[in-house]
Amino acid sequence: MSTPKSPGGEPPLNAPTENVASTRESRPPLLSVERLTVTVKDGGRPAAAVNDVSFSIRPGETLGLVGESGSGKSLTALAILRVTPPGARITAGRILFEGTDLLTADEGHMQQVRGGRIALVLQEPSTALNPVLTVGRHIAETLVVHGRASWAEAHARAVDLLASVSVPDAARRVNDYPHQLSGGLRQRVLIALALSCAPVLLIADEPTTALDATIQAEVLDLLRELQYRRGLSLLLITHDLGVVAQNADRVAVMYAGRLVEEAPTRQIFAAPLHPYTRGLLASLPGGVPGSRLRAIDGTVPTPGAVGPGCAFAARCPDRLPVCDATPPPVSVSSPAHRVRCHLYTG
Repeated sequence: MSTPKSPGGEPPLNAPTENVASTRESRPPLLSVERLTVTVKDGGRPAAAVNDVSFSIRPGETLGLVGESGSGKSLTALAILRVTPPGARITAGRILFEGTDLLTADEGHMQQVRGGRIALVLQEPSTALNPVLTVGRHIAETLVVHGRASWAEAHARAVDLLASVSVPDAARRVNDYPHQLSGGLRQRVLIALALSCAPVLLIADEPTTALDATIQAEVLDLLRELQYRRGLSLLLITHDLGVVAQNADRVAVMYAGRLVEEAPTRQIFAAPLHPYTRGLLASLPGGVPGSRLRAIDGTVPTPGAVGPGCAFAARCPDRLPVCDATPPPVSVSSPAHRVRCHLYTG
């Protein structure tokens, strides 16, 4: 099978060698999400915003979770940490992390997991950081609360952490407030904060959305470097398949609360199966010079507007009569490639 190309025409930068990939696949998952369902109120009635979602992440692996806004990606991340917003409720599934089901764990255990073992980098640092606290204070409090440093040690540790994510003049910047930093530096502060307690899993939720292309590349390079140095597992949430091409080992494509396709990055770029995945790839820049980008008609339906069949049916160019009435089951194209589509159930 040919190697997939990134939007710039090159293979994914961190595409694993066969030996590295086989070694990783032989290890048990660090995180296993099994048939997770999260309901919200839509039009006054409960509806599934995350619907029967399953995936796993192995030690040292990066899984790219991809889809348009409203697909349920961020809600899935929050459910893993059991910090869903008001009105959202986890109604089914298991989330196994280091052998423990986080959905049945007591709150004391979850307080150790959040920030200590699993860290979250949010997409908007200007709202994630408290404007009345210095960036050093943010990091110091996290270290102290998790028992990783005393107050006397925490300031020096904060400086070291800022330096580790390439914040220039960290000894001075540690005393800055969030508004005194650029968007790129604020995002680096969030990454330093997330890494302060040496987690084994990092969830990065649209970590470059508000940044220009140059700063975006720098932040993604930083995440790759830190993952390599620290042996982190990474759940990278994004709407941009171009970001995934450069950074993920595997890709899970999400639409209207369901995973519709999952495969190794090389495979999904070389041979996408689901019409939604093909539509996302067709909308990437870097195709035929002078040609217009192809957009997917329509929008992602709200949870309460999803009918009894396939949620993508109304937007699908390959729509079949069965698509409106029956939800498609999961089909296995290869041991590592799964798709949820009636095109492959015959």
